[in-house]
Amino acid sequence: MSSKTAALQALIEPIVTGLTYELVGIEFLLQGRRSVLRIYIDHPNGIGLEDCEAVSHQVSGLLDVEDPISGEYALEVSSPGMDRPLFTVAQFRQYLGRIAQVRTKLPLDGRRKFKGVIAAVADDEITLNVDGVDCRLAMELIDKANLVPEFKAIGGGSNDE
Repeated sequence: MSSKTAALQALIEPIVTGLTYELVGIEFLLQGRRSVLRIYIDHPNGIGLEDCEAVSHQVSGLLDVEDPISGEYALEVSSPGMDRPLFTVAQFRQYLGRIAQVRTKLPLDGRRKFKGVIAAVADDEITLNVDGVDCRLAMELIDKANLVPEFKAIGGGSNDE
């Protein structure tokens, strides 16, 4: 996490938790003249549009007063969704056994993209089982990580009448 992102998270987290939501994480993306500040929130009862609006309203007011971002930016507040982003070691630990897609900041063994089962989490290192091979990735080297949505078949599956 960059120092800018860490500073924004430290500023925003008390507002989000004060509204009884969990701050899953934030992304600050520089995109030319207009940047994007994306905030992911969650709640045991789920997240709806009104939840995102409430957090957006409060955070927007705080950002207007504190002015931590120079230039134009778009503020987005979202639920983590089915392809939930993973920002912390604790989040990886929570989803042990699930499939994750990880992109590293620098190539490791000639690649930056890894997709596999979260096999282990220790200190600041994640182990992904990628096609039967364990790949150890230090958290500081992870640029972006998301769960891969898993869909289960429902119904009988029989076409007999």
